[in-house]
Amino acid sequence: MILDTLDHSARYASLHPRLARAFELIASTDWTALEPGIHELEGRDIFVNVMERELKLKADAKLEIHDAYIDIQVLVRGEREAFGWSPRAVLREPIAPFDAEADIQLFDDEPQTYYTLLPGQFTILLPEDGHAPMVGEGAVRKIIVKVRI
Repeated sequence: MILDTLDHSARYASLHPRLARAFELIASTDWTALEPGIHELEGRDIFVNVMERELKLKADAKLEIHDAYIDIQVLVRGEREAFGWSPRAVLREPIAPFDAEADIQLFDDEPQTYYTLLPGQFTILLPEDGHAPMVGEGAVRKIIVKVRI
C-alpha cells in the first residue's frame, strides 16, 4: 500500500511499466466531467471506474484482493475516504472463492489498520494489499484506475 500526493506520483513510475502512463492519464483528464462507470483508457491494460457513492460504516466494508490489476484510487470530490488495510498473507476468512473474471476476492477479516485518503492524494494497492475502501461518512466521487500487471 502506498499513500502519497498526486504531486509525487512520478516517484512510483518504476514500480510497473504502465504506472507512468496511468499517472499521465490521471493528470490529464477532467474526472468531474466523465460519467460514472467503466472507461477504457488504454484498452483493458489501463481502465478506470468512475464512482459516485455513499461511504460505508467500517463494519460494512469488506477487505478485497486482486491478482491481475494494481489499483490507483483517487478521491475526486468529498472530504475524505478511509481504507481498511491488511497484508494479503494474513487474510483467513474468505467470503467466497476468488472470482478470476472480476479479479476480486472478498474477506470478512478485521483490517489491521485504517488510513485516510484526502483530495489531491492517491493510494496504490498492489496484489499483496487487502483493502477495504469506501469507509466514512457522506458521498464521494472517486476514480479507481486499474493497471494490468
